[in-house]
Amino acid sequence: MSKTASTTKEKAISKKTLKKKKASKSKKEKTKREKVKVKAKKKVEKTFLEKEISEKYWAGVGRRKTAVARARLFAKGEKKFLVNDKLYQEYFPILDYWQTASSSLRKMNTLDRLRVLVKVRGGGCHAQAEAVRHATARALVKFNPNFRKRLRKAGFLTRDSRMRERKKFGLKRARRAPQWQKR
Repeated sequence: MSKTASTTKEKAISKKTLKKKKASKSKKEKTKREKVKVKAKKKVEKTFLEKEISEKYWAGVGRRKTAVARARLFAKGEKKFLVNDKLYQEYFPILDYWQTASSSLRKMNTLDRLRVLVKVRGGGCHAQAEAVRHATARALVKFNPNFRKRLRKAGFLTRDSRMRERKKFGLKRARRAPQWQKR
């Protein structure tokens, strides 16, 4: 190859790189953003729930099987016992369940003196009722430490550790074996 051929190739390559640089500059110029004025956000009033939470409260968490209950006790306000935004008699339709749920409050004679809000999820009705009892008992101890002795004696502060046993392979349930035939 001659010198002129190699120099022409170099010139062609340098021209291509110049074109690319010019193209990238023009793209950069296009992508510059204009400043836009944005209106200031309006101040939002507190919702009903936020107003409730802003008050002083005592909290407790209770568990039973897979049910978890979070209870809050308020000294001020309407003296109601609400479970998942319903009265506890409505939420637990069976008498035994709502008596279980409110037993820690009835033991301390505070059912009509405090506003109780409980959020409960998981498990069945019976487990939820016992989780609510456990949560309210823990919150009552925070409210008044003198309640601890009576609640402990009644067994409301003890977490029931019994859980569902797992299913084993080769069996139908945790312990139920398939029917066995002698012949």
